[in-house]
Amino acid sequence: MKTEIKLIKNGKRLDGRKNDELRPIKIEAGVLHRAEGSCYLEWGGNKVLAAVYGPREAVPRHTQNPLRAIVNARYNMAAFSVDDRKRPGPDRRSREISKVISEALENIIITEKFPRASIDVSIEILDAEAGTRCAGLTAAAEALVDAGIPLKDIPVACAAGKIEGEIVLDLGKEEDNFGDADLPIAIAPRTGEILLLQMDGHLTQKEFDKALDLAIKGCKTIAELQKKAILEKYQKNMEG
Repeated sequence: MKTEIKLIKNGKRLDGRKNDELRPIKIEAGVLHRAEGSCYLEWGGNKVLAAVYGPREAVPRHTQNPLRAIVNARYNMAAFSVDDRKRPGPDRRSREISKVISEALENIIITEKFPRASIDVSIEILDAEAGTRCAGLTAAAEALVDAGIPLKDIPVACAAGKIEGEIVLDLGKEEDNFGDADLPIAIAPRTGEILLLQMDGHLTQKEFDKALDLAIKGCKTIAELQKKAILEKYQKNMEG
């Protein structure tokens, strides 16, 4: 895609970041009282709310799996989350992202502990800048931990991409709109297992390897923020 604006000036990106720097991230666990687990996340200009309900009996009954729980993640962008007009309700993109997040979470949740149950994850994008699927999955993972759902690891997501021929971490809005490629991934940070990998645009094998390494590095940084947010929540509860 042809760049319409200059994305790198004097070795710095539009928002002043270096190529390997993340946007500011804030994670808060346990923000909703009526959900089993919840998380509020700010990531650059993204604002995301995630809530977990269950495990509970899956309905209708024909959806039940006698061997394990099913995981239903619902990703939704609020109509007011973007500049241009968006019709309320799920669109094709939201359904696709809901599916890939459901599959990523299903691979990390110990679902066999809850036969015939469903674990429902609601992800609401309140304000969207860029990288909402990564922000949504990261918030959903935190909400699952807050809900006490048994996990093999705490999944975390981040993207890298290519702008003006350079590989960079965590694309911002203009970089996402006018850049050359975007590579969102999700991993299990303890083992390095890749749970989600998508690509938009074109990268050479060498560029792909560099972007993947950079995205994994970003994931591991964010994983520490996830752990810190959970610890802070329980410390507050103990003090209260």
